[in-house]
Amino acid sequence: MDIRVLFLFSVSLLIVNQVSRAEPAEPAGKAAQAVNAPIPVKAFQPPPDEAIPDDEFGNMVRLGRKIFTHTGKYAAEYVGNNQSCVNCHLDAGRLANSAPLWAAWVRYPTYRKKNQMVNTMQERIQGCFRYSMNGTPPPADGETLKALMSYAYWMAEGAPTGVTLPGQGYPKLDKPKLEPDYQRGADVFAHNCALCHGADGEGVRQDDQQVFPPLWGKHAFNWGAGMHRINTAAAFIRANMPLGKGGSLSVQQAWDVAYFVNSHDRPQDPRFEGDLEATKKKFHNHQCRYGDKVGKTVLGRSSK
Repeated sequence: MDIRVLFLFSVSLLIVNQVSRAEPAEPAGKAAQAVNAPIPVKAFQPPPDEAIPDDEFGNMVRLGRKIFTHTGKYAAEYVGNNQSCVNCHLDAGRLANSAPLWAAWVRYPTYRKKNQMVNTMQERIQGCFRYSMNGTPPPADGETLKALMSYAYWMAEGAPTGVTLPGQGYPKLDKPKLEPDYQRGADVFAHNCALCHGADGEGVRQDDQQVFPPLWGKHAFNWGAGMHRINTAAAFIRANMPLGKGGSLSVQQAWDVAYFVNSHDRPQDPRFEGDLEATKKKFHNHQCRYGDKVGKTVLGRSSK
């Protein structure tokens, strides 16, 4: 086993078990510290996994955790790509500033601009399967959704409801000084992301296990997923990437690499009805590259 494979295997164990608590390294110099400082948060602390009750409800919570961390294995009939919930909600949905489950649970039901209606938590999770998983929403009365709801409910035990908790979602990111740039983003990706996500953004698999998720291509999230928005991806990256080193990229680097990642094609927006421009006008009036021409490719035109 060469040194690169050994490194990937070691880091893969970190991802699969989702137990990283590493603090980002302190950058040298006051100027660098101001730009790259990690995002502080005094967050609600969910109960530890060992506190899951040993009863029927606890069994459903544990199933929800399995589905959350290995979605393609435990909810395969509803997943159409190589993603898992834990790819966007790190540490099995526990990590502050990574859209943690405990902070989401207490905010629903709520109105969402995306579908212009009040969404329940069930509907929000179903939307994740449709867009981020490029799959099929699990039925409201099925075991998959019951398990995920049970896991989220248990994780938020003791949290106040109807409030925005510190660490919810991804921290809002300031606009960069320079407009996001493809080539600068490619350089950031090559030096900080490619080792885990692959030079072609295809992710890393070991046997039948997706260790690091794909970021574009046919096995990635589709054009309707929240992460295709450049501002959303930049906020997630800035707070959480590279893994265990959140805050180590500058604001500009986060925007540039998010722009680069989302300048590649991916599965079609499931709301697409045959007209690219109409879909762009109706659903993509925000910071994204859907319908843009990159090289010889019009993003969204050839994706299925």
